[in-house]
Amino acid sequence: MPGVDSEELMWLQELTKNFSEENKRRFLSIYQGRRQDPQTILICSLIGLIGPAGIQRFLLKQIGMGILYLFTLGFCFIGTIVDAVNHRKLTWEYNKKEAIESAALLGLKDF
Repeated sequence: MPGVDSEELMWLQELTKNFSEENKRRFLSIYQGRRQDPQTILICSLIGLIGPAGIQRFLLKQIGMGILYLFTLGFCFIGTIVDAVNHRKLTWEYNKKEAIESAALLGLKDF
């Protein structure tokens, strides 16, 4: 899968180790449509320094934080800078949640 780092790949392999090949294909199809790329989150965070702040939070489905960032200029740019530094962690947490939800959606795991 393109754009997946080794830690995420190992976690996905552990999550899908008991899946049949057909279920793995179905899971990966759903997961690829839901996951976010860390570079996209970084770029959106950096855009918040010169334009509308909080785009990265909207992409991570954190609507409340996105609105808060938008109205406070990313907490006076400090929150935006912190998000730019922590973009990998934010993306990893989001992608992990989406992987679990994708597996649950297929009825493959009970979480």
